[in-house]
Amino acid sequence: LPRLIDRISSLIGRLDGETEVIFVDDGSLDGSVEYLRNVVAVEPRFRLIELSRNFGHQVAITAGMDAAAGDAVIVMDADLQDPPEVVLDLVAKWKEGFEIVYARRVKREGESWFKRFTASLFYRLLEKMTSVDIPRDVGDFRLVGRKALETFKQMPEHDRFVRGMFAWMGFKQTAVPFERPARSLGQTKYPFWKMMHLAVHGIVSFSEKPLRMALWGGLAISALAVVFGIYAIFAWIFETGITAGWTSTVVIVSLLCGINLFMTGVVGLY
Repeated sequence: LPRLIDRISSLIGRLDGETEVIFVDDGSLDGSVEYLRNVVAVEPRFRLIELSRNFGHQVAITAGMDAAAGDAVIVMDADLQDPPEVVLDLVAKWKEGFEIVYARRVKREGESWFKRFTASLFYRLLEKMTSVDIPRDVGDFRLVGRKALETFKQMPEHDRFVRGMFAWMGFKQTAVPFERPARSLGQTKYPFWKMMHLAVHGIVSFSEKPLRMALWGGLAISALAVVFGIYAIFAWIFETGITAGWTSTVVIVSLLCGINLFMTGVVGLY
């Protein structure tokens, strides 16, 4: 945090107009909040939002954006893997007329092959399963103009997938490439299971594909059950060795499961 604050303080002097910095403490237990309280007590441009417990990354972002009052808001993590200096490039693009400017990672230093693989899997899964064009290799590090921010604040989603929400809402958007440095201290609080949890939120929030898969899967199972049932009836009539009792049970259970899956998809789509 001291290094982050030093770099942000240096950055503020290079930005035009008034600037405020909002720190959101998402229920940390490592003493960060006490340090930040001391910082905001002596620096009027810094503010601190303390969440009552750990609500998660997406909720913390939302809390900070709800409290922001500027013409443009920049979201970034505090681990210095989102370099504060990139903000200057984001602001430059915003001044060109773009309402949303996101930072795209073109290089990821200090990451294991497994981390790179799971990150690639995450973006490929979103690309295949969602109906929204979510930029690849883009996290939550971005600049959001006031018009887009007000639209974001009106969206009622409870389980939030912030980058998907900004991709969905439209507006004039562009990317700024940057090289993501290695994490200098500590360990990531975003392991593989959290990344997959976030992907599920994105798919559920922005795609009908799982529901359509359930609908068509249920229809296919029901059709196969009917075909097998007809075959079983003919086999029973001509005494070709169909096992009595077991066959009818399989047909009935398969048909009911297929109908149930089909109706689940129909209800979900409605």
